[in-house]
Amino acid sequence: MADVLALVEARLSESFGEPDARAAITFVGTDRIEVLRYTAGDLVRYATLGMSAQPMADPLGTVADPLRGPRGELLLTVRTGRADTDKVLRPLAVLAASPQVEGLVIAPGGSLDTTEPLWPGAPFSAVLVAEPGGLVPDLPLPEPLDPVRFLPLLPMTPAEAAWKRVHGAAALQDRWLAQETDLRDPLRSAAPLTP
Repeated sequence: MADVLALVEARLSESFGEPDARAAITFVGTDRIEVLRYTAGDLVRYATLGMSAQPMADPLGTVADPLRGPRGELLLTVRTGRADTDKVLRPLAVLAASPQVEGLVIAPGGSLDTTEPLWPGAPFSAVLVAEPGGLVPDLPLPEPLDPVRFLPLLPMTPAEAAWKRVHGAAALQDRWLAQETDLRDPLRSAAPLTP
């Protein structure tokens, strides 16, 4: 486990440089989850460290394989200076612990909800899990371990989360693209969802 996390942190450092802050949270019955912060220009990126220590197990499976199964970490990118986004550390750690706590398999196209604002004044409590590989390349691990995928999170307003449940993740992303929505704006309003 420790070796996997050391490799994950090294991959994050290759992509973003050294973190300028880190916080650790431990929930009862789970491994420790850290959230690392990387600031570059007007962007701040938050990355979880700890979710990939164990493979995510299919909640319908009868026995969890301690080696095989998808592994991932979560990434969130927002613009600095518009909101107190550092308060996202705990909600991100909660989401990263959900595979251990709730038996979730976090995958692209899925959505996750914290049931509370991601940070004070945030119009978001839910996120869409986007396709990995754009910001941080997948991290191959020795066989038989699956690679670690770095999953970007895109904050969704309640209206967008409801629209996504009806129309799907791809349709929501197409709508954001068509409306030129700034998904890194920590205080943005919902994208127009009617034709």
